[in-house]
Amino acid sequence: EATLEAQLGVDVPTREEMHRFEVSGRLYREEDSIVMTATLPARTDSDDLLMAPVAFVIVAGKLITVRYHEPRVFKTFPQRASESNLGCTSPETVFAALLQATVDGLADILERAEQEVDAISRAIFRTEQSKSVSRDLMKTLQLIGRKGDLCSNIQVCLLSLQRLAGFWAQVLADKGTGKELKGRVRTLEHDLESLGDHSSFVSQKVTFLLDATLGMINIEQSNIIKIFSIAAGVFLPPTLIASIYGMNFSFMPELRWTYGYPFAGLLMLASALLPFWYFKRRGWL
Repeated sequence: EATLEAQLGVDVPTREEMHRFEVSGRLYREEDSIVMTATLPARTDSDDLLMAPVAFVIVAGKLITVRYHEPRVFKTFPQRASESNLGCTSPETVFAALLQATVDGLADILERAEQEVDAISRAIFRTEQSKSVSRDLMKTLQLIGRKGDLCSNIQVCLLSLQRLAGFWAQVLADKGTGKELKGRVRTLEHDLESLGDHSSFVSQKVTFLLDATLGMINIEQSNIIKIFSIAAGVFLPPTLIASIYGMNFSFMPELRWTYGYPFAGLLMLASALLPFWYFKRRGWL
């Protein structure tokens, strides 16, 4: 950093400066240099994205990137630029192509997240799989939570890139840059806006699935309580009859009756079957 600052006459932002949230600390012009910072993800193959800021510095015909993690776009972009004609003839055009590749990568992550959210939705609401899902609702909740975190991180990236694109478009307008580069920036802004809407849609779907899963948990708990309540209602009459004949009074006519024991047993069985039949007929079981 010290060598670059000495050779190019630019103040390279430090790690602490890159983590500033205010716009003036992330997007600014300093003499002949332009400094722009955006939050980009790494570890994009999983739901646990590594979010960290990346600074872009354009000065003296050079493009400098300052990063403390390794987003995939910085590995794939050089090969992509060498194999196809991306018009990388200046630091501004390289920066535009790099931002477009970054947006394409975010679109891929968002598309993968939407497909996985759709798979969760089918697993929750498909009838033939409802029993298996109900046995592992905690795992389903954890999966939905990870998708929610993923969508939130994508929205953070898109928001920072939208701010960066708007600032850069203003810089290009002040410098009187050619129409081609301005057109690429406008296309970039439209893509970011579309992805922002898409990300909001996926986030709303994740919220819906979370509410639906919690509702299924409540229904399952209610069914369990209902079963215990019905069981108590079925066994309450036999318990009452057994309690009556278990009292130790001196005079109880059925105690000396030959058929007293089977009569009491049949009476308890009938008192249990009758509520069971009634509950079954009402559809409570």
